[in-house]
Amino acid sequence: MVFFRCERYWQNEFIPKVQQRGAHIITMRGSSSAASAANAALAHTRDWVLGAPQSDWTSMAVLSHGEYGVPRGLISSFPVWCQHGTWQMANYPSSFTSFQQYYIEQSIKELESERDMVSEMLKF
Repeated sequence: MVFFRCERYWQNEFIPKVQQRGAHIITMRGSSSAASAANAALAHTRDWVLGAPQSDWTSMAVLSHGEYGVPRGLISSFPVWCQHGTWQMANYPSSFTSFQQYYIEQSIKELESERDMVSEMLKF
């Protein structure tokens, strides 16, 4: 029962808020969300170069070798450990709930669609 309420929160509140964060920043600041994106890029680079505590992982867009069901060759966000300018894939759960798997599959479809669209633009 607790998981059901948690899943409902993720689906009805958290995910829509994350999807609309750029628009919300623009509304609140009255200008572009570029400063927020730049801050996120700086934090990401800091974790990559300087590392993060081993008890903490971060998400990085890296080339898939088939991890977590993401097709080989697709660049996707994965949980990674960063230390001394290197990264290593985190062994974050070996299985997912149907709710989690649904969103992973949706992300894969979107990434494949974007890859295919760009590859069409690169054809001469």
